[in-house]
Amino acid sequence: MRVVNKWSFLSSPGGWKYAPALIAFAAALWVGHPALALVVGATVSLALQPDWPAYVSRGGQLCLKAAIVCLGFTLNVQVLWQTSRDYSGLVLGFVACTLIAGLVIGRLMKVDEDQSRLLSTGTAICGGTAIVTLAPIVRARPASVAICIGIVFILNAIAILLLPWLGQYLEMTQDQFGVWVALAIHDTSSVVGAAAIFGDRALEVATTVKLVRTLLLIPVALLAGVLLRQSETRLRIPAFLLLFVAASLAGSLLQPPVDIVAHAKSVSHFLLIVALFCIGMEIRRTTIASMNGRAVWLSISLWLIVVPVTLFAALSLA
Repeated sequence: MRVVNKWSFLSSPGGWKYAPALIAFAAALWVGHPALALVVGATVSLALQPDWPAYVSRGGQLCLKAAIVCLGFTLNVQVLWQTSRDYSGLVLGFVACTLIAGLVIGRLMKVDEDQSRLLSTGTAICGGTAIVTLAPIVRARPASVAICIGIVFILNAIAILLLPWLGQYLEMTQDQFGVWVALAIHDTSSVVGAAAIFGDRALEVATTVKLVRTLLLIPVALLAGVLLRQSETRLRIPAFLLLFVAASLAGSLLQPPVDIVAHAKSVSHFLLIVALFCIGMEIRRTTIASMNGRAVWLSISLWLIVVPVTLFAALSLA
Protein backbone atom coordinates (compact mmCIF):
# COMPACT_ATOMS: atom_id res chain seq x y z
CA MET A 1 0.00 0.00 0.00
CA ARG A 2 1.35 3.40 -1.00
CA VAL A 3 1.87 5.90 1.80
CA VAL A 4 1.27 9.55 0.86
CA ASN A 5 3.38 12.13 2.64
CA LYS A 6 1.26 15.21 3.35
CA TRP A 7 4.36 17.39 3.18
CA SER A 8 5.63 16.05 -0.15
CA PHE A 9 4.60 19.31 -1.83
CA LEU A 10 7.65 20.93 -0.21
CA SER A 11 9.95 18.82 -2.41
CA SER A 12 8.00 19.49 -5.63
CA PRO A 13 9.57 21.52 -8.50
CA GLY A 14 7.94 24.72 -7.20
CA GLY A 15 8.66 23.88 -3.60
CA TRP A 16 10.98 26.88 -3.20
CA LYS A 17 7.88 29.09 -3.03
CA TYR A 18 6.84 27.54 0.26
CA ALA A 19 10.00 28.51 2.16
CA PRO A 20 9.28 32.29 2.24
CA ALA A 21 5.61 31.51 2.95
CA LEU A 22 6.55 29.44 5.99
CA ILE A 23 9.00 32.12 7.16
CA ALA A 24 6.30 34.79 6.78
CA PHE A 25 3.88 32.57 8.70
CA ALA A 26 6.36 32.21 11.57
CA ALA A 27 6.92 35.99 11.61
CA ALA A 28 3.14 36.62 11.75
CA LEU A 29 2.82 34.24 14.70
CA TRP A 30 5.73 35.92 16.47
CA VAL A 31 4.27 39.45 16.06
CA GLY A 32 0.79 38.19 16.98
CA HIS A 33 -1.27 40.90 15.27
CA PRO A 34 -4.41 39.69 13.38
CA ALA A 35 -4.33 42.37 10.67
CA LEU A 36 -0.64 41.78 9.99
CA ALA A 37 -1.26 38.04 9.67
CA LEU A 38 -3.92 38.71 7.02
CA VAL A 39 -1.72 41.17 5.09
CA VAL A 40 1.32 38.86 5.18
CA GLY A 41 -0.73 35.90 3.99
CA ALA A 42 -2.27 37.88 1.11
CA THR A 43 1.08 39.36 0.10
CA VAL A 44 2.77 35.96 -0.03
CA SER A 45 -0.13 34.48 -1.98
CA LEU A 46 -0.25 37.26 -4.59
CA ALA A 47 3.52 37.49 -4.98
CA LEU A 48 4.50 33.81 -5.05
CA GLN A 49 1.21 32.05 -5.81
CA PRO A 50 2.13 28.88 -3.88
CA ASP A 51 -0.22 25.98 -4.57
CA TRP A 52 -1.04 24.85 -1.04
CA PRO A 53 -2.75 21.48 -0.58
CA ALA A 54 -6.47 21.65 0.22
CA TYR A 55 -5.96 20.49 3.80
CA VAL A 56 -4.02 23.70 4.57
CA SER A 57 -7.09 25.79 3.79
CA ARG A 58 -9.32 23.43 5.77
CA GLY A 59 -6.90 23.67 8.68
CA GLY A 60 -7.22 27.46 8.66
CA GLN A 61 -11.00 27.24 8.74
CA LEU A 62 -10.83 24.75 11.59
CA CYS A 63 -8.53 27.10 13.54
CA LEU A 64 -11.02 29.93 13.14
CA LYS A 65 -13.90 27.82 14.42
CA ALA A 66 -11.83 26.58 17.34
CA ALA A 67 -10.81 30.18 18.18
CA ILE A 68 -14.47 31.24 18.38
CA VAL A 69 -15.40 28.23 20.53
CA CYS A 70 -12.50 28.97 22.90
CA LEU A 71 -13.72 32.55 23.14
CA GLY A 72 -17.16 31.29 24.11
CA PHE A 73 -15.64 29.47 27.09
CA THR A 74 -14.47 32.84 28.45
CA LEU A 75 -17.91 34.50 28.21
CA ASN A 76 -20.68 34.41 30.78
CA VAL A 77 -23.91 33.06 29.33
CA GLN A 78 -25.95 35.77 31.09
CA VAL A 79 -23.87 38.46 29.39
CA LEU A 80 -24.28 36.59 26.10
CA TRP A 81 -28.06 36.53 26.50
CA GLN A 82 -28.22 40.18 27.58
CA THR A 83 -26.18 41.33 24.58
CA SER A 84 -28.28 39.23 22.19
CA ARG A 85 -31.50 40.66 23.62
CA ASP A 86 -30.29 44.26 23.57
CA TYR A 87 -29.31 44.24 19.89
CA SER A 88 -31.69 41.70 18.31
CA GLY A 89 -34.08 44.43 17.11
CA LEU A 90 -31.24 46.39 15.52
CA VAL A 91 -29.93 43.26 13.79
CA LEU A 92 -33.37 42.31 12.45
CA GLY A 93 -33.94 45.80 11.03
CA PHE A 94 -30.47 45.83 9.47
CA VAL A 95 -30.92 42.46 7.74
CA ALA A 96 -34.34 43.37 6.33
CA CYS A 97 -33.27 46.80 5.06
CA THR A 98 -30.01 45.50 3.55
CA LEU A 99 -31.79 42.71 1.69
CA ILE A 100 -34.33 45.12 0.21
CA ALA A 101 -31.71 47.75 -0.67
CA GLY A 102 -29.46 45.17 -2.32
CA LEU A 103 -32.23 43.75 -4.48
CA VAL A 104 -33.44 47.23 -5.53
CA ILE A 105 -29.94 48.50 -6.35
CA GLY A 106 -29.18 45.28 -8.21
CA ARG A 107 -32.25 45.72 -10.41
CA LEU A 108 -31.44 49.38 -11.08
CA MET A 109 -27.88 48.46 -12.05
CA LYS A 110 -29.14 45.53 -14.15
CA VAL A 111 -26.97 43.05 -12.30
CA ASP A 112 -27.40 39.34 -13.04
CA GLU A 113 -30.38 38.20 -10.93
CA ASP A 114 -28.53 35.30 -9.32
CA GLN A 115 -25.59 37.48 -8.34
CA SER A 116 -27.89 40.22 -7.04
CA ARG A 117 -29.70 37.78 -4.75
CA LEU A 118 -26.51 36.15 -3.53
CA LEU A 119 -24.65 39.40 -2.85
CA SER A 120 -27.64 41.00 -1.13
CA THR A 121 -28.07 38.00 1.18
CA GLY A 122 -24.33 37.72 1.80
CA THR A 123 -24.07 41.39 2.76
CA ALA A 124 -27.17 41.25 4.94
CA ILE A 125 -26.41 38.08 6.88
CA CYS A 126 -23.13 36.19 6.82
CA GLY A 127 -21.15 36.49 3.61
CA GLY A 128 -19.92 33.23 2.12
CA THR A 129 -22.10 31.04 4.35
CA ALA A 130 -25.25 32.81 3.18
CA ILE A 131 -24.13 32.68 -0.46
CA VAL A 132 -23.44 28.94 -0.34
CA THR A 133 -26.75 28.29 1.46
CA LEU A 134 -28.85 30.36 -0.94
CA ALA A 135 -27.14 29.21 -4.16
CA PRO A 136 -29.04 25.91 -4.60
CA ILE A 137 -32.31 27.55 -3.53
CA VAL A 138 -32.11 30.20 -6.28
CA ARG A 139 -30.44 27.68 -8.63
CA ALA A 140 -27.47 29.96 -9.12
CA ARG A 141 -24.78 29.01 -11.62
CA PRO A 142 -21.44 27.86 -10.15
CA ALA A 143 -19.69 30.79 -11.87
CA SER A 144 -22.01 33.26 -10.11
CA VAL A 145 -21.32 31.65 -6.74
CA ALA A 146 -17.55 31.85 -7.28
CA ILE A 147 -17.72 35.50 -8.33
CA CYS A 148 -19.85 36.51 -5.33
CA ILE A 149 -17.66 34.69 -2.83
CA GLY A 150 -14.56 36.29 -4.35
CA ILE A 151 -16.03 39.80 -4.08
CA VAL A 152 -17.12 39.29 -0.47
CA PHE A 153 -13.72 37.84 0.37
CA ILE A 154 -11.87 40.93 -0.87
CA LEU A 155 -14.24 43.31 0.96
CA ASN A 156 -13.73 41.32 4.16
CA ALA A 157 -9.95 41.71 3.88
CA ILE A 158 -10.32 45.47 3.39
CA ALA A 159 -12.66 45.70 6.39
CA ILE A 160 -10.23 43.97 8.77
CA LEU A 161 -7.57 46.53 7.89
CA LEU A 162 -9.72 49.66 7.65
CA LEU A 163 -12.45 49.47 10.30
CA PRO A 164 -10.26 49.08 13.42
CA TRP A 165 -8.28 52.14 12.35
CA LEU A 166 -11.49 54.12 11.79
CA GLY A 167 -12.85 52.97 15.15
CA GLN A 168 -9.75 54.22 16.95
CA TYR A 169 -9.76 57.48 15.00
CA LEU A 170 -13.41 58.09 15.95
CA GLU A 171 -12.67 57.10 19.57
CA MET A 172 -15.48 54.55 19.61
CA THR A 173 -16.18 52.58 22.77
CA GLN A 174 -15.62 48.83 22.84
CA ASP A 175 -19.37 48.15 22.69
CA GLN A 176 -19.93 50.59 19.83
CA PHE A 177 -17.17 49.11 17.74
CA GLY A 178 -18.30 45.54 18.46
CA VAL A 179 -21.81 46.30 17.24
CA TRP A 180 -20.50 48.19 14.20
CA VAL A 181 -18.24 45.45 12.86
CA ALA A 182 -20.82 42.74 13.65
CA LEU A 183 -23.21 44.52 11.25
CA ALA A 184 -20.86 46.10 8.71
CA ILE A 185 -18.63 43.11 7.89
CA HIS A 186 -19.85 40.11 5.93
CA ASP A 187 -18.21 36.93 7.29
CA THR A 188 -17.85 35.77 10.88
CA SER A 189 -14.10 35.27 10.48
CA SER A 190 -13.55 38.89 9.47
CA VAL A 191 -15.88 40.19 12.19
CA VAL A 192 -13.87 38.31 14.80
CA GLY A 193 -10.56 39.43 13.27
CA ALA A 194 -11.46 43.13 13.21
CA ALA A 195 -12.96 43.07 16.71
CA ALA A 196 -9.93 41.26 18.14
CA ILE A 197 -7.71 44.09 16.93
CA PHE A 198 -9.83 46.66 18.76
CA GLY A 199 -10.17 44.96 22.16
CA ASP A 200 -11.50 42.06 24.24
CA ARG A 201 -14.86 43.62 25.02
CA ALA A 202 -15.38 44.55 21.37
CA LEU A 203 -14.63 40.93 20.46
CA GLU A 204 -17.23 39.64 22.93
CA VAL A 205 -19.95 42.01 21.68
CA ALA A 206 -19.13 41.49 18.00
CA THR A 207 -19.18 37.69 18.26
CA THR A 208 -22.51 37.68 20.10
CA VAL A 209 -24.25 40.16 17.77
CA LYS A 210 -22.87 38.31 14.75
CA LEU A 211 -24.34 35.09 16.15
CA VAL A 212 -27.80 36.69 16.19
CA ARG A 213 -27.29 37.99 12.66
CA THR A 214 -26.17 34.59 11.34
CA LEU A 215 -29.17 32.79 12.85
CA LEU A 216 -31.45 34.97 10.70
CA LEU A 217 -30.21 32.90 7.75
CA ILE A 218 -32.75 30.25 8.80
CA PRO A 219 -35.95 32.28 8.17
CA VAL A 220 -34.45 34.00 5.10
CA ALA A 221 -33.49 30.70 3.47
CA LEU A 222 -36.88 29.17 4.29
CA LEU A 223 -38.70 32.21 2.90
CA ALA A 224 -36.62 32.10 -0.29
CA GLY A 225 -37.48 28.42 -0.69
CA VAL A 226 -41.21 29.17 -0.36
CA LEU A 227 -41.15 32.14 -2.76
CA LEU A 228 -39.17 30.21 -5.36
CA ARG A 229 -41.20 27.03 -4.74
CA GLN A 230 -38.23 24.95 -3.76
CA SER A 231 -39.36 21.91 -1.77
CA GLU A 232 -35.84 20.99 -0.65
CA THR A 233 -34.16 23.82 1.22
CA ARG A 234 -30.89 22.84 2.88
CA LEU A 235 -29.67 25.12 5.65
CA ARG A 236 -25.99 25.62 6.35
CA ILE A 237 -25.93 27.11 9.83
CA PRO A 238 -22.33 26.87 11.10
CA ALA A 239 -22.17 24.23 13.83
CA PHE A 240 -19.31 26.05 15.55
CA LEU A 241 -21.68 28.87 16.51
CA LEU A 242 -23.77 26.38 18.46
CA LEU A 243 -20.55 25.10 20.04
CA PHE A 244 -19.74 28.71 20.92
CA VAL A 245 -22.98 28.94 22.90
CA ALA A 246 -22.36 25.52 24.48
CA ALA A 247 -18.85 26.61 25.52
CA SER A 248 -20.29 29.74 27.10
CA LEU A 249 -22.76 27.61 29.07
CA ALA A 250 -19.97 25.30 30.20
CA GLY A 251 -17.76 28.20 31.27
CA SER A 252 -20.60 29.81 33.21
CA LEU A 253 -21.57 26.61 35.04
CA LEU A 254 -18.05 25.41 35.79
CA GLN A 255 -16.74 28.88 36.76
CA PRO A 256 -13.09 28.02 35.92
CA PRO A 257 -10.18 29.79 37.66
CA VAL A 258 -8.92 33.07 36.22
CA ASP A 259 -5.73 31.39 34.96
CA ILE A 260 -7.67 28.90 32.84
CA VAL A 261 -9.82 31.68 31.35
CA ALA A 262 -6.65 33.62 30.51
CA HIS A 263 -5.16 30.55 28.82
CA ALA A 264 -8.36 30.05 26.82
CA LYS A 265 -8.14 33.65 25.58
CA SER A 266 -4.49 33.14 24.62
CA VAL A 267 -5.30 29.96 22.70
CA SER A 268 -8.19 31.72 20.96
CA HIS A 269 -5.90 34.59 19.92
CA PHE A 270 -3.21 32.21 18.63
CA LEU A 271 -5.72 30.23 16.58
CA LEU A 272 -7.15 33.46 15.18
CA ILE A 273 -3.70 34.53 13.94
CA VAL A 274 -3.27 31.18 12.18
CA ALA A 275 -6.75 31.42 10.66
CA LEU A 276 -6.30 34.96 9.34
CA PHE A 277 -2.96 34.09 7.76
CA CYS A 278 -4.68 31.20 5.96
CA ILE A 279 -7.53 33.51 4.92
CA GLY A 280 -4.97 35.90 3.45
CA MET A 281 -3.43 33.01 1.53
CA GLU A 282 -6.84 32.43 -0.08
CA ILE A 283 -6.61 35.78 -1.90
CA ARG A 284 -5.25 34.80 -5.31
CA ARG A 285 -4.79 36.57 -8.61
CA THR A 286 -7.42 34.31 -10.18
CA THR A 287 -9.92 35.41 -7.53
CA ILE A 288 -9.40 39.06 -8.41
CA ALA A 289 -9.40 38.41 -12.16
CA SER A 290 -12.70 36.51 -12.08
CA MET A 291 -14.73 39.39 -10.65
CA ASN A 292 -17.64 40.62 -12.75
CA GLY A 293 -17.95 44.41 -13.21
CA ARG A 294 -21.61 44.97 -12.34
CA ALA A 295 -21.52 42.52 -9.46
CA VAL A 296 -18.48 44.30 -8.05
CA TRP A 297 -20.18 47.69 -8.29
CA LEU A 298 -23.34 46.35 -6.65
CA SER A 299 -21.38 44.92 -3.73
CA ILE A 300 -19.28 48.06 -3.29
CA SER A 301 -22.32 50.36 -3.57
CA LEU A 302 -24.28 48.34 -1.03
CA TRP A 303 -21.31 48.17 1.33
CA LEU A 304 -20.70 51.92 1.05
CA ILE A 305 -24.27 52.37 2.27
CA VAL A 306 -24.03 49.74 5.01
CA VAL A 307 -20.76 50.97 6.56
CA PRO A 308 -21.81 54.59 7.35
CA VAL A 309 -25.40 53.67 8.28
CA THR A 310 -24.26 51.00 10.77
CA LEU A 311 -21.56 53.36 12.03
CA PHE A 312 -24.20 55.99 12.80
CA ALA A 313 -26.35 53.36 14.52
CA ALA A 314 -23.40 52.16 16.62
CA LEU A 315 -22.38 55.69 17.60
CA SER A 316 -25.95 56.36 18.71
CA LEU A 317 -25.61 53.67 21.36
CA ALA A 318 -25.06 54.86 24.90
